[in-house]
Amino acid sequence: MAIALLVPCYVDQLKPEVGLAALDVLGSLGIDVVYPEDQTCCGQPFSSAGEIDAARRLARHTVDVFEGFDTIVSLSGSCAATMRGRLPQLVPDARATAVAERTREFCEFLVERGAAERWRGRFPHRVGLHASCHALRELRLGNPTETRAPERVDPARRLLASIEGLELVDLRRRDECCGFGGVFAVQEEAVSCRMGLDRLADHRDAGAEVIVSSDVSCLLHLDGLARRRGEPLRTLHIAEVLAASLAPSFAADADHSPEATSRSADGSR
Repeated sequence: MAIALLVPCYVDQLKPEVGLAALDVLGSLGIDVVYPEDQTCCGQPFSSAGEIDAARRLARHTVDVFEGFDTIVSLSGSCAATMRGRLPQLVPDARATAVAERTREFCEFLVERGAAERWRGRFPHRVGLHASCHALRELRLGNPTETRAPERVDPARRLLASIEGLELVDLRRRDECCGFGGVFAVQEEAVSCRMGLDRLADHRDAGAEVIVSSDVSCLLHLDGLARRRGEPLRTLHIAEVLAASLAPSFAADADHSPEATSRSADGSR
């Protein structure tokens, strides 16, 4: 199979270590992926802002880049939701529909490949799982508390539960939005920050050492708030946790120090 890795804009520009960690994880499972260098934004911010013409141009480009692959693995629930839900609307043809149907969120893809049953890593930390709204409510990866639908597998939780030594803490509101919401965080900054602080408090009160999510956008928002308030909480994408469980020294570089940020940004470990 030809498998492509879809890397979100904010990962490419702000957290490239997440993409490198994902490659480490996929490689450890014997899964070869290709990084198409012509890829760009999936168009979600433009669509959310009502810039439909720009979103449509990006969607056409995305179809051109990814149509030759059997599977597209996205490191973001929001990008995967855009690919699966919005791509066929913006580009209503068979090519776009095929790309949409072949797109998988990273955790979803790993669970489908049986990674949770054969993972051998260790990460001895107390972890709070932040549920991504797009992954949970659009991709239906798990059950939000407001639904009475039949139980669905949460691939992120299943992967974390497979890691030796990792303790998942119980949150009071396990699926509440962090407040980022892309354009929402710009238009409603005060509300966005207040929601993020509520999430930090929930994780802190539950005893979490690390906040983990499948969406870097949520983590960047929470990490910024934690830094400003001097909170000791760390934030890691699930790919980083999986990679750290195989190489414990990786986790030591994922702190809030400028030195660690510099090391991570240039891709060195």
